[in-house]
Amino acid sequence: MATPLSHTPPSALTKIAVVGLGTMGTGITEVLLKAGREVVGIDVGEAQAARALAALETSTARAVERGRITGAERADALARVRVTTDLTAAADADLVIEVAPESYEIKHQIFRELDGIVRPETILATGTNALSVTRLAADSARPERVLGLHFFNPAPAMKLVEIVSSVLTAPQVVAAVTDLALELGKEPVAVGDRPGFVADGLLFGYLNQAAAMYEARYASREDIDAAMRLGCGLPMGPLALLDLIGVDTARTVLEAMYAESHDRLHAPAPILKQLSEAGLTGRKSGRGFYTYEAPGSATVVPDALTPVAGGARAEGREVRSVGVAGSGTMASGIAEVFAKAGYGVVLAARSEEKAQAAKARIGKSLARSVDKGRLTAEAAAETLDRITPAGSYDAFADVDLAVEAIAEDLEVKRQLFQTLDKVCKPGAVLATTTSSLPVVACARATSRPQDVIGMHFFNPAPAMKLVEVVRTVLTADDVHATVREVCAKIRKHPVDCGDRAGFIVNALLFPYLNNAIKMVQEHYASLDDIDAAMRLGGGYPMGPFELLDVVGLDVSLAIEKVLHREFRDPGLAPAPLLEHLVAAGCLGRKTGRGFREYARR
Repeated sequence: MATPLSHTPPSALTKIAVVGLGTMGTGITEVLLKAGREVVGIDVGEAQAARALAALETSTARAVERGRITGAERADALARVRVTTDLTAAADADLVIEVAPESYEIKHQIFRELDGIVRPETILATGTNALSVTRLAADSARPERVLGLHFFNPAPAMKLVEIVSSVLTAPQVVAAVTDLALELGKEPVAVGDRPGFVADGLLFGYLNQAAAMYEARYASREDIDAAMRLGCGLPMGPLALLDLIGVDTARTVLEAMYAESHDRLHAPAPILKQLSEAGLTGRKSGRGFYTYEAPGSATVVPDALTPVAGGARAEGREVRSVGVAGSGTMASGIAEVFAKAGYGVVLAARSEEKAQAAKARIGKSLARSVDKGRLTAEAAAETLDRITPAGSYDAFADVDLAVEAIAEDLEVKRQLFQTLDKVCKPGAVLATTTSSLPVVACARATSRPQDVIGMHFFNPAPAMKLVEVVRTVLTADDVHATVREVCAKIRKHPVDCGDRAGFIVNALLFPYLNNAIKMVQEHYASLDDIDAAMRLGGGYPMGPFELLDVVGLDVSLAIEKVLHREFRDPGLAPAPLLEHLVAAGCLGRKTGRGFREYARR
């Protein structure tokens, strides 16, 4: 059924000029037309203006084909738009939205010319995501009527709009533009004027760290991107996203952020400058971090850096039986994963009772899978039969792979590895699931450090596809090959990384979470607005504060302290607000209160 287009918009902002008809300007024009506005699109280039009009004709024709609008509504929409290269066409506009290139000089020139063209009551909005709205406003003849209106790409699909006030912006101007955003079907978030605002302010720091991680050859581009997609549920990995945004654009945004914050996390990674100056700006040029089929194409093609499938690797050791040490949620989940894959599993804990309780938890998990039709009752019973609970680690005498999933305490883990060294047979692979502690410290607690490796599963282990495979400088090649082969058999996606704090996922995730806390701490934006901005503008499955409360504020603080201690970067210091909440016992959902309050179960 077609959705009718609005013909009588209630807002006073009915005539709107869009200056700059690139991808973003064309997308904003489409959004305005769908909402019944009269739009004049202005671009300095005749060819670009013509391309924008052709794109609008194509997108509205596609909407008719898909039954979203009628042919009559399409004709009406196209009758309400005209394109030109003449800025004076904005003379009778109620609102002008500028989406010219991210150059202060270009934007300043446009605003100065508009001052002499538009009516005194006209609102001027800049679509910048990196430059100072206050500076543009101060240079205008009408600073109280200038604000930021930051749409996200692609504008027709993305719900978030950041409305950016300067100290000069009149409240009624903010109210009028907020009403317009709501009438466009968007979700407006009110923010102050600082580079990146909320969504890009958090997003670009994370993208920059990912670029630096790749530049340091800590992990391959494919593994970094897979880790963040599979470990955090993100729609794209950071390096692929940099290619989509444009490496040069990202560098510009980061330069503006660093000029304001002087935070080293915002100082553009050198590789961004190198790629930009070489013209390797991402999809639009056909090559950036990845190589594409053609300029503008989304199709990645193999290049010299692409891993060769089935490339030369050492031959792994045979693994028939697996020992899992621990009795918590992670240990139970890992034991379930191995048993489902057909391995015999010894599930050992500090007591027989704890081991039996862990097996019972697995039984309940398998029963839920049966109820949901994911597993047959027979398969569930066979899986459970493969698990042998034990009250002593002596039961690991014959296992080929021992995986520890006990408390995240280095001394406790070291003691366990000393025990495994004595109990496990020669040639057995010893793995730790630590998410933040040095794997090599566990390895050095044994007489066979070459047999020790990190195998970091994500919670809940049965559902999460990612495993970070962490080699130390002492890990043998065949041990690494063994774990890669085992990951394939248990249907997990392994990513390789070295033995440093946070590995891939936590090293990129927790600085982002910490920066979100700092935004609230500095009263820049509310919890709800930041969560909404990252869900709607960044495509995150959860906002940062939702995620922090799920993970646990105490766990988050511990990881942030480890990262700060390892990398010695002042920008990684845990936000004081997080430390205060943990000290107060507000640890998130598990205590009923963290950044938000939760109903007690």
